Amino acid sequence: MASVAQAHGYPHTETANPHWVPPPGKEALAHIPGEEGVPFLGTTLKVIADPIGFGRHMFEKYGSVYRTRSFGKHNVTLLGADATELVMFNKDKIFSSEQGWGPVLNNLFPRGLMLMDFDRHRADRKALSVAFKPGPMKHHCKVLNEGIAERVAEWSETSFQFYPAIKSLSLDTAASAILGIPWGPEADKINKAFVDEVQASIGVVRSPLPFTKMRRGVKAREYLLSYFTPQVKARREKGGDDIFTQICLATHEDGALLTEGEVVDHMNFLMMAAHDTITSSATSLVYLLAKHPEWQDKLREECLSVAPAGQPLAYEDLGKLELTEMAFKEALRLIPPVPSIPRRAIKEFTFRNYTIPAGTSIGVSPQFVHKMEKHWPDPDKFDPMRFTPENSVGRHKYAWVPFGGGAHMCLGLHFAYMQIKILMHAMLTQNRVVLSGGPDYEPDWQVFPIPQPRDGLPVRLEKL
Repeated sequence: MASVAQAHGYPHTETANPHWVPPPGKEALAHIPGEEGVPFLGTTLKVIADPIGFGRHMFEKYGSVYRTRSFGKHNVTLLGADATELVMFNKDKIFSSEQGWGPVLNNLFPRGLMLMDFDRHRADRKALSVAFKPGPMKHHCKVLNEGIAERVAEWSETSFQFYPAIKSLSLDTAASAILGIPWGPEADKINKAFVDEVQASIGVVRSPLPFTKMRRGVKAREYLLSYFTPQVKARREKGGDDIFTQICLATHEDGALLTEGEVVDHMNFLMMAAHDTITSSATSLVYLLAKHPEWQDKLREECLSVAPAGQPLAYEDLGKLELTEMAFKEALRLIPPVPSIPRRAIKEFTFRNYTIPAGTSIGVSPQFVHKMEKHWPDPDKFDPMRFTPENSVGRHKYAWVPFGGGAHMCLGLHFAYMQIKILMHAMLTQNRVVLSGGPDYEPDWQVFPIPQPRDGLPVRLEKL
């Protein structure tokens, strides 16, 4: 296999992407308040160590528009629902997702859907959407019911760390529903590869130099591509309802199949997105339900009204689990799986009296807007009733953005809702979830790259 440098050419760099709008110089951002941080590292270590605390400090000191220097570049953060709408809805095509995520993810997930813009993004998104239409989704529902029920039965009457357990389960269900294969001995290697890729995304060293997180992430990508590539032709000949096969069969508007490289790159990205975000958000929901057992009772009653304990959920019945969906939305509000979202301005623009030049790295913060009291009274309280239709009236559309927004709204959000509803039905109709650390236990959350409790969230499932 070619060396890392030969195979990948450091595709995250500016020189490797001459079509990117070049970043402005430091002086072009000097009028924006903020901090440079320490030499070389800037504010990177502060962001990694306590992103929520650092963001709060910057907001209190500088307001809703501020400048930092982290991960090797200058960044401007825009806070608030209006800022999030400006960037995510992107009405005037000012912001590039490719150029925002590219410096962070291009070594790992190049040409993933999130790293595309405008017409190219629209075309590939439309092609990939075939995998999430009702026919395939009914297949996914059946596979998820079977896999989740089997694993939850193993958890019952045991104490265990929920985060690694749901991580393992989500990988197994991804293997079945997304890849369409019975999972076997390669599970640990696949799992480690995805972990290495995601961890590399926030490595301080951005090039795949020896002994770095980025090097491990790039080598993991090489392994995953070697795993996916040989299967594309076979899937096209065989057919099937799983997401991988559906993407192998997907076509562009002119009727041409996606190229083998496009299929493999999309699969690498989709597996990461489906695996790690659902692991994080399921853990958040289980923690909050264990912390608030009265909501376990409410969800249990709803789940039993739809299907008996121990029985699968029909695809047609998923929409009936309204309280369960609201509880999931509230968990995503309190602990969003993607705490911040990067973009790059490809045109000069003005926001809140600041003129921001083309080429500037822009960030918006779901974790900030999700806690703004103007949108969410008593914002730290777990209250799924915030999402009833009557309580949602008048709320800013971009005050809740765990799945992003605009053209880049998460393609798999309905798959996520389905997986969570099936998991909650399987767990709650037969068990009570109890925090092993007691009712006063509070996990220490690692926020980046994706939120997770550092101790794995020790819980016990007590049989009803």
